[in-house]
Amino acid sequence: MKITIGHLYPDLLNLYGDRGNIQCLMKRCQWRGIEAETVCYEINDKIDFSGLDIVLLGGGSDREQMLVCNRLKMIREDFRNYVEDNGVVIAICGGYQLLGNYYATAEGKIEGLGLIDLDTDRGTDYRLIDNIVLESELVSMPVVGFENHGGRTNIKNNKPFGKVVYGSGNDGKSGYEGVVYKNVIGTYLHGPLLPKNPEVADYLIQKALERKYGGSIVLKELDDTEEKEANSYIYNRFKGKVSKPQNQEQLV
Repeated sequence: MKITIGHLYPDLLNLYGDRGNIQCLMKRCQWRGIEAETVCYEINDKIDFSGLDIVLLGGGSDREQMLVCNRLKMIREDFRNYVEDNGVVIAICGGYQLLGNYYATAEGKIEGLGLIDLDTDRGTDYRLIDNIVLESELVSMPVVGFENHGGRTNIKNNKPFGKVVYGSGNDGKSGYEGVVYKNVIGTYLHGPLLPKNPEVADYLIQKALERKYGGSIVLKELDDTEEKEANSYIYNRFKGKVSKPQNQEQLV
């Protein structure tokens, strides 16, 4: 078996250690004897989604998001067809926002790809910056990470990635974080996300293999003792606490 991972525009969208997510996926495949390849696409490269099993869309500044979105609009239908055909996508922060209808900035609205019916407006007070802990139906372990975003995302009737145990999540009010649509996960969690949450990495790998090869795939268990200990430490540190963003930096 083989998985091909498409890393979209890592030269522009890599604010939050997204290459660590790629490395995690690659290693967890290789440790199981699954061949894994990553193809990095720059802004003017042609993307053949039919050859990809997992797509990573990372986070970037507003300027970089604008550049990427203008390019992605040219291949929006190909991307949409991939998503609707249960293609696996992990979109982090700015990449998450780009999946929706729009992202409002101080300079105006950035039109999104409209692949998922969600909107992101600009917070009027401060950025949401803190550790974050979720409970997600997709995995048995808590999901832990770090969030740093000025946007307030409304996922409407879509399914959230998880329920917030500690942190702010999509908008600091709803109590939910991220979005799940078909085999797409959009989330504000970074740091990077996957090394601290091996079950989420395996979820993506499993969905990609099942889509490609059919049937139900059972992944070989790995020794995740250290990862589970780190995850448990973070969960126990913050569960039961009331979240207060560490840096209530005024938005300008």
